Order: sequence, then C-alpha cells, then structure tokens
Amino acid sequence: MLNAKRVLLIVTGGIAAYKTPELVRQLKKAGASVSCVVTQAAQQFVTPLTLQSLSGDKVYSDLFSLTDEHEMGHIELSRQADIVIVAPATANMLAKMAQGLADDLAGTLLLATDKPVLVAPAMNVRMWEHAATRDNVAMLKKRAIVFIGPDEGEMACGEWGEGRMSEPEEIVAAIAAFLDAEAPLKGKRAIVTSGPTVEPIDPVRYIANRSSGKQGHAIAAALKDLGCAVILVSGPTHQPDPLGVQTVHVESARDMLAAVETAFPADIFIAAAAVADWRVDLQAPQKIKKSGGAALPEIKLVENPDILAAVSKPGPRRPALVVGFAAETETVIEHARAKLAKKGCDWICANDVSAERKAFGGDENTVHLITRAGIEDWPKQSKTAVARKLARRIADHFAAQTHVSGKTSA
Repeated sequence: MLNAKRVLLIVTGGIAAYKTPELVRQLKKAGASVSCVVTQAAQQFVTPLTLQSLSGDKVYSDLFSLTDEHEMGHIELSRQADIVIVAPATANMLAKMAQGLADDLAGTLLLATDKPVLVAPAMNVRMWEHAATRDNVAMLKKRAIVFIGPDEGEMACGEWGEGRMSEPEEIVAAIAAFLDAEAPLKGKRAIVTSGPTVEPIDPVRYIANRSSGKQGHAIAAALKDLGCAVILVSGPTHQPDPLGVQTVHVESARDMLAAVETAFPADIFIAAAAVADWRVDLQAPQKIKKSGGAALPEIKLVENPDILAAVSKPGPRRPALVVGFAAETETVIEHARAKLAKKGCDWICANDVSAERKAFGGDENTVHLITRAGIEDWPKQSKTAVARKLARRIADHFAAQTHVSGKTSA
C-alpha cells in the first residue's frame, strides 16, 4: 500500500503521542520507511528509543545538533521524504505552522519542506473549537495542508467532543488514499536520459560537454513522485541516483542508445541528456603521445546515433509521448521548432545554454515548451521546479487523452 514510500513523522507534545509507536508500526507494515522527529514536549509522552526501535532509523530532535547537521541537514531531512506527517498535531503546532515559526527542528522542517504535509490534530475540544485554532486551520487548508480528523469521542481529560486524534489504521489509510490521488501517472512507465555522454579519443582523453545531469535527474524524480515507474539512463555525472528510480549508468552515446532500447517498452520517453553529436572514428588503443615539433595527430570524427530520432520513429515500440530537449545558444525557439520537426518527437523543451545564462551546471533553467499546438514560455525557475512542472504537464496530457477517449467511446 505504501511500498517504498519515505515518511517523515513529526511527533508533537500531546497525550495522543502515545499512539505514535503503533502508527510507526502500521506504516512499516504498509511498506513505508519511517524517519521520526520528536519535539521536546513529545518526549514527555513517548521516548525516542521506542520510536527508533520500531522505525529502525535514527530519531531526530535537536535543531542544533552538529552531528545531525553533518550527516543530514534539516533541509535534506524534509526533502528526502515523500510525505510529511504531523501526528499528533497540537493546537500549538498548528499555530506555529500557520505563522511559519521555525524555532525548533520540527518547525524548521515544516517550513523547509517541499513535500506534501498531512496533519492529524489532537487537542481538547475547547481548543479545537476556539476561534484562533479555526483561523489557523483555515489558513493551513488554503496552503494545501491535508487534515486527517480529528475524531469525536472521549478526551483524556474526561470531556467529550471533536478533538481526538484519528486511530493509526485510519491515518495510514488516509495517507494511502492521498498518495493514490497524488499519483496521476501510476501505471505509466518512463525512460529518462540525463547527463553528458563521454566519447573516448584514447584511454586518457575524451570528447564530452558541460551537462551536469541536474535537470534530467530532477525530471526522473518528479515523474516518480507522480507514481510513474522510471528508468533513468545517465551518462557520467556527480548527481546522486534519485531514490526510488532505477538508474542505469552509461558513458558513450552508443551505450546510452543500447540501454534505452533495453529499457523498452515505455509510455514516456524524455531525452534530457546532452548526447555528444560526434565520436572519434578510431579510438587509439594507447595514449597518444606528443612528439615535439611533429604534425598533430589527425582525428577523424563520425556522427553518433541520434537517440531522440530513433525513439521517435513510428512503430509498435514508440512511446506514447516523446519529449526532447534543445540546448541552444542563439535563436532558441527557431532551432527548437526545427528540431521538433526533424526528430519527429511530440514536445521539445528549449533552453538557452549560452554562457551568460549559466544553465549548464547551474541550479536554474528557463524553458520554452514547444508542441505542435504552440509554445509555452515558462519563467526562470529552479531545475526542480521545471521538472515538477513538466511532470505535471505530462500527467495532464495523459488525463486529457483518457477523457477524450472516454467521451469518444461513450
């Protein structure tokens, strides 16, 4: 149900914290991996050792732990999760979230995360019904925070009403339902290429380019986050393999084409790699030596296979959606339109990689999505944001096809 999902569970200081060991157990049973963060108040109700024993992972509590910051900064701790759960979510924590306070590790993680956040409130009925809490809840819902419960029932203080934290089984079921709704590409299979290719001249030297692989790797992760099964075929980069993505490492353009063909079939193909256009005709078996004053060795170049054009060819193995990238230094739109027609792909993501743009190796990108229907000019944004926008655009494309198909057959 939650196979391979990474859950960050934030436990705050309410009596309902006694339910969190069972919640961890249920999450693990459903197939998730769980990392826990406990506030100082939460430790009055449940010990970090208990949660660590059940989760099998370290429990975090101190914002200023130099050891933790060395091992995994608080930003990474929140961003490496697929989903963040706050249970129990006290009135105090909801107020801090609404105001964006980051005075402890839990608050900092919630302010820094770029992943979905679900909260399971737990408090006295009077606190839940107080105008301040209602305002905070309304504000958080506007920010797309998802609420699980609270339930109605008897409180620890003996009162009756709404404010009980939902049971662990209900929370796990709600998480699974949310993730299913957030997985519009579930059942789809994608192949993404990323990074440069390396074309050897001799055992020491090679032809390559400046691609860092940041954009392609981000696209693979974004598609995975929408439920897609992804195979990433990557040339040599310094980027870590995206979690939950099957990654195949290659070097040359011919290696990359062979890996792509092996990975078929696929519904989606995204050619984000910067494939070298040429390779040396005959690779020298030994290092080419300088011979002072003598003529320079002659190197004959031949064209590499065109992976995007090969995948775009009509046939039973052609993916339903083929997306190419056009890295240009001038007349970006014109060159990208020509590439769209020449390669036979469905979409082209055109970006300016001239030196002043700092796209190669940088963290930001300016993309123009070119289709046969027109051009979408996207603002300059992080490569992660570009990847998510493209993944969502792909999901919308398949949803529209399903809708049209349904209407046609009706």
